[in-house]
Amino acid sequence: MTHPRHTTVGIIGGGPAGLLLARLLHRSGIDCVVLESRDRSYVERRQRAGILEQGTVDVLRACGAGERMDREGLVHDGIELRWNRRAHRLDFPALTGGRRVMVYAQTEVVKDLIALQLADGPPLLFGARALAVTGADTGRPAVRYRHQDREQTLTCDYIVGCDGFHGVAREAVPEGVRRTYTRSYPYSWLGVLAEVPPSHDELIYAHSARGFALFSMRTPTVSRLYLQVPNGTDPADWPDDRIWDELEARGAIDGPWKPARGPLTAKAVLPMRSSVTEPMRYGRVLLAGDAAHIVPPTGAKGLNLAVADVTVLARALDRLHRTGSTELLDAYSDTCLRRVWRAEHFSAFMTTTLHTAPDQSPFDARLQLSQLDRIAGSPHAAAELAENYTGLSLT
Repeated sequence: MTHPRHTTVGIIGGGPAGLLLARLLHRSGIDCVVLESRDRSYVERRQRAGILEQGTVDVLRACGAGERMDREGLVHDGIELRWNRRAHRLDFPALTGGRRVMVYAQTEVVKDLIALQLADGPPLLFGARALAVTGADTGRPAVRYRHQDREQTLTCDYIVGCDGFHGVAREAVPEGVRRTYTRSYPYSWLGVLAEVPPSHDELIYAHSARGFALFSMRTPTVSRLYLQVPNGTDPADWPDDRIWDELEARGAIDGPWKPARGPLTAKAVLPMRSSVTEPMRYGRVLLAGDAAHIVPPTGAKGLNLAVADVTVLARALDRLHRTGSTELLDAYSDTCLRRVWRAEHFSAFMTTTLHTAPDQSPFDARLQLSQLDRIAGSPHAAAELAENYTGLSLT
């Protein structure tokens, strides 16, 4: 195949951030190339987030990637919190002026964006492993990459790193400029897929002295379930019956509820951490998604933050393309970081409120219960949670 030698925007990473950015730039008439290190099959199988904020849904619809999402996705108007055998539902539209969320797996978003890109979009190279970014602080940065056993160089006007925390784009920001803030949590999630209908028509976030549990779903016939477990847990130590027993115990309420049981088709342990890298721009290299920030999954913010980043970036590049103004591009890092830190705060709040730390004192446990009681009893506290969960404005 003929390898492109130059493009306006070189995008490293063919996950949802890179693919959506390519779609938005294509619709603005801005040429770009996407380099993805893995093959198409791998990219379309990666299991990740499943909750789309209202703003994410709106962006996907606007760029032509919403048809299957609207047909197969599950619109949710709230979530249920459980603690002390109590259940309290948060009504999102009532608390936020009409905002909702959509259950639609990241794997499906990626499939939709890949199909659009291959049909009429800019070049998308699978199996193209980025080796290094050079010239970040010059007018002609470049990506060195390996594709089909040959090393290639792509020069760009701008490079966008959507290649994750360990990607080469993040490393292009010099250590003396780059600052990373991190937080690790003393527990992980054991995530499972179950061939069984969901146990509730909306997500259940359950706090208990035994640990946290989340009852989610992928489709009307497939459940996605999570249990808080110690760091370093081996999924093999959790046979199916033990998982179902623990889910039932942690989600228990005073009433006739039990999770529907069925075969488990996948098990994996997910570590919990927070990370923010500042700035999100150095010279002509810009970071988006996991390359700039990571959140624990409790707040359902990872994919949605990536979408927010590339939406802001696409608008800035469109302004530059149409008018020559760099105003929005110059503000990119500061604009995104304001939203990133709000999402980090919310994700940490949800995580520490709902999980039981190994060294947690009885005093800390009572503070958690007090916070949950506050959410149930105060429209203001409930609205704050709902507003953050459904997503802050992208403008």
